[in-house]
Amino acid sequence: MHRFFAAQPCEIGREVALPQDEAQHAARVLRLAPGQAVELLDGQARWAAALTQVSPQGARAIVRALLADGEPRLRLTLCQGLVKGDKMDWIVQKCTELGVHAVQPVRMRRCVAQDGGGRALERWQRIAREAAKQCGRARVPGILPPVDWGGLALLLAQQDVALVPWEGATTGSLARALDETPARLALVIGPEGGMAEEEMAALTARGARTVTLGPRILRAETAAVAAVAAVMTICGDME
Repeated sequence: MHRFFAAQPCEIGREVALPQDEAQHAARVLRLAPGQAVELLDGQARWAAALTQVSPQGARAIVRALLADGEPRLRLTLCQGLVKGDKMDWIVQKCTELGVHAVQPVRMRRCVAQDGGGRALERWQRIAREAAKQCGRARVPGILPPVDWGGLALLLAQQDVALVPWEGATTGSLARALDETPARLALVIGPEGGMAEEEMAALTARGARTVTLGPRILRAETAAVAAVAAVMTICGDME
């Protein structure tokens, strides 16, 4: 089933337009025709629809039914220390597929990469959009502008639970930390060089709990994906 973003909110029986880039893709790449069954994503839900008009200049579809949205109950925000190269791209893509609510890039002391604004932010948002479309999510996670520690502190204050997978932790598993499923949870992952001792102290002083991901030291990008997948499994979203 081909999926497309809708240019406006959907409801059963309404004919809606597709964005121009989606119309061009449907007509020129997929060569779809009117009557083709498709799925539409309007940022809030997934919908079954049928194309009524297809051309490079524009496409429209009639909405037929509401589908399961594929969104987890847990609102998980990944607070990721900035990493270099295409590692951040990969983290955004995979964690979107796994169901994160948002990704908050964070400038930390040991970050090799410090730039996450402008074109980089636009690229991450585009990657999240395409990943959400590919995996059938109803909404695209928010990919937020990078923040320093002050911005991170404000975000953590809005969460029910904040967990910090840390290579220095010797006790405290994710499963034990999540004996009850919160509504809003933040995972804080360090950059390539890990988090500095003073950063860890600042996090724990604000109520964050350190947890271990096992006896092996994981790369930053591996830790992010492993931790998100583990949390989603523990909270019942992989069933």
